[in-house]
Amino acid sequence: MTTSPLARCGPLSLLLVCLLPAFGAPVIGSARHGLLCLLPVAVLAVVVVREVGITLRRMALGLLAAVSIAVSTWLYGGRELDTAVGASLRILYLITPGAIASTYLDPSRLADHLAQRLRMPPRVVVAAAAALQRLDQVGEQWRQIARARRARGVGAEGGPLRRTRVNLAISLALLVSTMRLSGRMSVAMDARGFARAQGRTWAEPAPWLRADWAAAAVGVGLAALPWLLA
Repeated sequence: MTTSPLARCGPLSLLLVCLLPAFGAPVIGSARHGLLCLLPVAVLAVVVVREVGITLRRMALGLLAAVSIAVSTWLYGGRELDTAVGASLRILYLITPGAIASTYLDPSRLADHLAQRLRMPPRVVVAAAAALQRLDQVGEQWRQIARARRARGVGAEGGPLRRTRVNLAISLALLVSTMRLSGRMSVAMDARGFARAQGRTWAEPAPWLRADWAAAAVGVGLAALPWLLA
């Protein structure tokens, strides 16, 4: 499998690709405008996306939001199809670059770059990196709990009511497990002198490469494109 061009980019330039479209998305107001803006995003997706399933899963809630915005705008906005479609495309333009670029964001590399290049407080950076790493593990932990319950004969098979009760039970177990892991992580970090460390070192260097300039240019272009096409 060929490597995506985004894999060579640093986390800060990937963050720009995720965040800068928010400055252009509010300008989209019609279906034609939204389609013209999304065309370069679609081309970008074809070039850089290698894990289609992961990208679609990251977009799932955004797609649901786009559909609900379209329906509510159609019902309460004078039943103007062009306006409703434009509103949904505005949401898609906002979320799609983030869903593509965030796939390549690594919490550890992000912490290194935030601390070394942006000079952010080390405690904030390390705590955020630890939280992001735990967030990536939540899905796998959910599946482990579900498999354990199924092995004990209390799986989610059955009607909607049973599925709801089982999912609520898994959510509670996941919450308890996460709190316990957070407590153990806090104790481990304190044992390593995290709270009083001075002159902290970082795992890896944080260079800014040509690929980062290219990714930053893409982010600026996505922020400016809706304004240019308005």
